[in-house]
Amino acid sequence: MKRNFTTLLLMITLSASAQQPDTIFLKNLLESRPDLFSHILNHPTHNEVQILYTQIDRDAHNAPHFTSYSYRLNANHYFYPASTVKLPTAIFALEKLNELNIPGLTKKSVMKTDSSFAGETKMTEDTSSFSGLPGIENYIKKILLVSDNYAYNRLYEFVGREEINNKLKKNGLNNTRIVNRLAIGDSGESARHTNAIDFYKGSKLIYHQPAQYDTRDYNLHPENMLQGKGYIDRNEKLVMQPFDFSKMNIYPIADQQMVLKRLLFPETFPKDQQFNLTKEDYKFIYHYMSMFPTENVKPTYNGPEYYPAYCKFLFYGADSLAVMNPDIRIFNKVGDSYGYNIDNAYIVDFKNKVEFMLTVVVQSNDNQIYNDNIYEYATVTHPFLKNLGQVIYQFELKRTKQYLPDLSKFKFRY
Repeated sequence: MKRNFTTLLLMITLSASAQQPDTIFLKNLLESRPDLFSHILNHPTHNEVQILYTQIDRDAHNAPHFTSYSYRLNANHYFYPASTVKLPTAIFALEKLNELNIPGLTKKSVMKTDSSFAGETKMTEDTSSFSGLPGIENYIKKILLVSDNYAYNRLYEFVGREEINNKLKKNGLNNTRIVNRLAIGDSGESARHTNAIDFYKGSKLIYHQPAQYDTRDYNLHPENMLQGKGYIDRNEKLVMQPFDFSKMNIYPIADQQMVLKRLLFPETFPKDQQFNLTKEDYKFIYHYMSMFPTENVKPTYNGPEYYPAYCKFLFYGADSLAVMNPDIRIFNKVGDSYGYNIDNAYIVDFKNKVEFMLTVVVQSNDNQIYNDNIYEYATVTHPFLKNLGQVIYQFELKRTKQYLPDLSKFKFRY
């Protein structure tokens, strides 16, 4: 097996230098390890796998240069993005604060959310924060540490559906739309309405945002929007019809990695294409993207419900018993719903000077029934993501680089 891997390493290096189609790279890599990937390769739908792997090579000035390889990448083939939509929404929330530019209004400001339309939720306290009060800073921590749905919903309401989608288009994410809250069955009119919100400095009101209504539709028509043979409806009844994703969020793999690249390497984009974030904003996101939930003080996330690899699908497989490599940090955002697992990650090994981006979706729903909570995460999708992350990491360890990266920008105390 070691000889086969060495041969593959040489073959892939030669294919890259010869500028052959990037689809060869990952196909060969997967096929070289049937012991790990035969289930996916032999599955009738390949478990809906799409992969985008990006190598990073630094020049003499430590500037990053990117070479990407894909497997079954198709922006027109739908998968449910689940919680991965939370990362751009969190970024846009910080951007909005900077654009409002109101004295005293920061991510630490107290944010009280009203209920302005049927089904909306008030939020006037947050016992998970240091102050016991809600705010954008704590919501983003909760999103990045444990992928909290309700924290995302509050930011969706703050940014507003129309502004979220305007920002997506501004950033060239033309195959993406974010049109729903999560975990509350948000759709139709309720998704168009967002709550009134007040921000305070102490007891002083410093910004009032009225309730908003988005009149626009964001019509995208990828294939695969009808899936399976049945689903459990809101009344817990089995309906033997395909499950319809046509009104839900859309966020393809290439767009996900573009957001990650723009976030982590803003200097590689023209100034007018960078996120409107401060240096402190970037550091804040990097810190909590890479932190394990059990390392944080407030919000507090203790075992056994939470564990270091809780939101680390690639490399660790979300394994509650995983032994964490002290030299590796993963800056990522995962998604997990309807049998889909997605991980959009930048993986760094500070000791061995390894860095790469890897964005992957995989699904397992063998009975083809949606909303029944019978999915093969533990036996199919998590092991696949763990193995893929580790195989590519091992490849990166052996890959020759002219200049080793200075990764100090991404090193934090936790």
